[in-house]
Amino acid sequence: MKKLSHMDEQGRPRMVDVSGKPESERLAIAKGLVKMQAATFKQVREGRGEKGDVLGVAQLAGIMAAKKTSSLIPLCHPIPIDEVKIDFELDEKNNAVEITASVKSTGKTGVEMEAMMAVAVTALTVYDMVKGVERGVRLENIRLVHKSGGKSGQVTLE
Repeated sequence: MKKLSHMDEQGRPRMVDVSGKPESERLAIAKGLVKMQAATFKQVREGRGEKGDVLGVAQLAGIMAAKKTSSLIPLCHPIPIDEVKIDFELDEKNNAVEITASVKSTGKTGVEMEAMMAVAVTALTVYDMVKGVERGVRLENIRLVHKSGGKSGQVTLE
């Protein structure tokens, strides 16, 4: 079994040394789901939530979150972000918003955490924007679906 990269020989947390790694183009794509009642979904879809354009605000929050990941996850490296995209797929049948975050960087370490942070904060912002009309909104299935670049190359999970 591989040992955890963020633990030293004594079992203490450490930041991984990436100084010897070559730079490469990195891409990570993550997804997540926000489920809600039909009436709430209709407001989100129509862009008329009590607090304004739910998806527009959530999109900005997700982009900001990707850029701040190393400030929130203790052992993440601060890395240059080349691009962050947040896309939404509206699933009317299930009253759900699927969030997809894509993060690109050219550097020595991957951007998986940045992509998942972007999805998580986007979903939390949707919740925050609609909690006045519905408290039962559910955030579900935040996960990495693809990564490329670096030593491990391309990994597609979905």
